[in-house]
Amino acid sequence: MMGQQPPDQNALFYDFCLEDYVPQDHLLRRIDVLLDLSDLRDYLSKFYSHTGRPSIDPEVMLRMLVIGYCYGIRSERRLCEEVHLNLAYRWFCRLGLEGKVPDHSTFSENRHGRFRASDAFRKLFETVLARCMAEGLVGGEGFAVDASLVKADASHQRQRDDDDDWGGSRAVREYLEALDKGDAQAAASGRRISPTDPAASYTAAHRARGIYAYSSNYLVDTDHGIIVDVEATTANRSWEVESTKTMIDRVEQRFGIIPKRLIGDTAYGTAPMLNWMVETKHIEPHTPVWERAKRRDGCFSRSEFTWDAEADRYICPAGKSLLRYRRRFSKARSGIPKDQIIKYRATKRDCEDCEYKPRCCPKTPQRKVSRSIYESSRDVARAIAETKAYNQSCNDRKKVEMLFAHLKRILKLDRLRLRGMTGVRNEFLLAATAQNLRRMAKLLSRPPPVPGVTASA
Repeated sequence: MMGQQPPDQNALFYDFCLEDYVPQDHLLRRIDVLLDLSDLRDYLSKFYSHTGRPSIDPEVMLRMLVIGYCYGIRSERRLCEEVHLNLAYRWFCRLGLEGKVPDHSTFSENRHGRFRASDAFRKLFETVLARCMAEGLVGGEGFAVDASLVKADASHQRQRDDDDDWGGSRAVREYLEALDKGDAQAAASGRRISPTDPAASYTAAHRARGIYAYSSNYLVDTDHGIIVDVEATTANRSWEVESTKTMIDRVEQRFGIIPKRLIGDTAYGTAPMLNWMVETKHIEPHTPVWERAKRRDGCFSRSEFTWDAEADRYICPAGKSLLRYRRRFSKARSGIPKDQIIKYRATKRDCEDCEYKPRCCPKTPQRKVSRSIYESSRDVARAIAETKAYNQSCNDRKKVEMLFAHLKRILKLDRLRLRGMTGVRNEFLLAATAQNLRRMAKLLSRPPPVPGVTASA
């Protein structure tokens, strides 16, 4: 018998419980158990007035932003529509069935107003990270660091000419203020400057088409892949390396954790960076050493010369000494050159009649060898590279790359929506917070057993 839907009638009373319509294994239900924003409310209270009409609860907006970045919904207008329609989103935001969803303009006012002034997204990230540490998901033994380019919200076809007017956008004002304060990172954005987002760097990485971009820098604990810090920089290799120092110092200051080893690629194997890890922080550098001294023409490389630390000299394969070359009119009072490279050279007499001259210095009258003032730290990294622990570190570094792939493919953050360094930093913080919440929910929260189904022995 064919059934028929009864005519629509408006009931006088409804018996409806929003809790019953959210599946027990839903991602937001598992995240809700782990997310506590009570401390954040107290933190934001001093940025609100004690008089006047009550504002929208900041916890509602923060929970909506968590939803947006967990599910790749970064448009505030679309996020408000999704929360209005989706019962699970309403339940997570504590709105109920008849609760009013904040207008998208309210997000803009708070995001660029009190949330930016209070650094609320940094506080939210650290609140989630503290929960990860409390649950034992952060070991602190080894950290991995890496950077990834993310496209800025600026067209690569536009650049500022000298006659162009800057305009009065928020990103432009922030950039000009940074220049007035002498911000070196803002001044190093490059010759080609976007009139839309001048803080973005024009880059053509991997021989691809040039784009305006920022770098997202992650510091990740290798135990469970938890992000312990994130920093936004311009798309510049030197600033990416410097951000590592900022992140490690910040984790030490906020949580009292210093890793025993730091894992990175060759970009983090420069001599000053290795010396900072070994001598300043006493961290084992599990990074390849940035080498430039290896010869490719068949001649002896520096590694084939023996270093004599007590005599401050190199000994060549023929047993002759290469002594330190001191400039007669050197302006450096400390004896350390500005390029931090000390040069050693043999005498012409030793090299003229040497049997190894065709393989040592065939085109020069004498052999010269350069040595960094941080060579001892480089030797520490070379020794670590020969251990089994280093091979394991190479595999652990892939966890950072997987997080970047998840960031761009799952969370849809392959192109930024906000402009300016502050807006970009907030986007990276929210994305990293969403990744930690999803990771923690996967590792800790288990869906309840289905009634009537018993576990097999």
